[in-house]
Amino acid sequence: MTTQDRATRAPAGSRLPPAFFIPDGDAFVPTALARGPWGQTISGMVTGGILGHVIERDVGDPDFQPARLTVDLLRPAAMAPLRVQTTVVREGRRLLLADAVVMQSDTVVARASALFLRRGDQPTDEVWTSPVTMPPLPAAPDPIPDDLSMLVWTYGKDDHTPGPGFGLIAWQHAGPKYVWVRSIRPLVDGQPLTPFTHAAMAGDMASSLTHYGTGGLRFINADYTLSLSRLPDGPYIGLAALTHTSHAGVATGTATIVDQRGPIGTGVATALSNPGFDPPHP
Repeated sequence: MTTQDRATRAPAGSRLPPAFFIPDGDAFVPTALARGPWGQTISGMVTGGILGHVIERDVGDPDFQPARLTVDLLRPAAMAPLRVQTTVVREGRRLLLADAVVMQSDTVVARASALFLRRGDQPTDEVWTSPVTMPPLPAAPDPIPDDLSMLVWTYGKDDHTPGPGFGLIAWQHAGPKYVWVRSIRPLVDGQPLTPFTHAAMAGDMASSLTHYGTGGLRFINADYTLSLSRLPDGPYIGLAALTHTSHAGVATGTATIVDQRGPIGTGVATALSNPGFDPPHP
């Protein structure tokens, strides 16, 4: 997970770039917003976002639901221009499967697999599912501060007051954890943030949310998978932690993904223990 308030809030008095990436021909040039909190590298959240953006641009179809996106974070992505290449693996009447890779200097730094399914009639049967109760939808500050690129509200500890700029300390306990996020800047300059790209970015949050423990965040994710039964409606996306299991330094976590109308899918993240991995708090 690379979504930190340090990454979403600019230094006092500075002006934010217009977006996370500036298009330059077939390349995407990262701005300061794209930097993750762990050094001069692009955050996994926006790496997954740019993969989702290009896949949707190249192979998206209004009749098909983007049902699954798996992002593999193979190596740190430098704060340098990147290119995304897509390939259609299988295209049928009801299914489309595509792969994509993020390239920097002829090196693959990340890859994704996306599954699109044709929408159709919905069965009327009732099917059991685990109930999820999210905290109420938060209200965005009015006006939204100019130094923020994303609004993040975290919930967990009872004595924590959720709000943009409060960090992830609410998750440092052995209890339920939730997050609401609202993007307020486009991923790519000049192009509106689509519901799918917004979800692709939010999916990365499943890792920190599910792997955050009483001592902080001690796992770093190598991948994440976003599964969606429908696209998010509205500017807010929420996640509720469901499970965490870990043994011998290997962890997996699952989260329910919701929008203002209710659950829409699931996020799963696989991670490795990383001693000394301690996200900074503002």
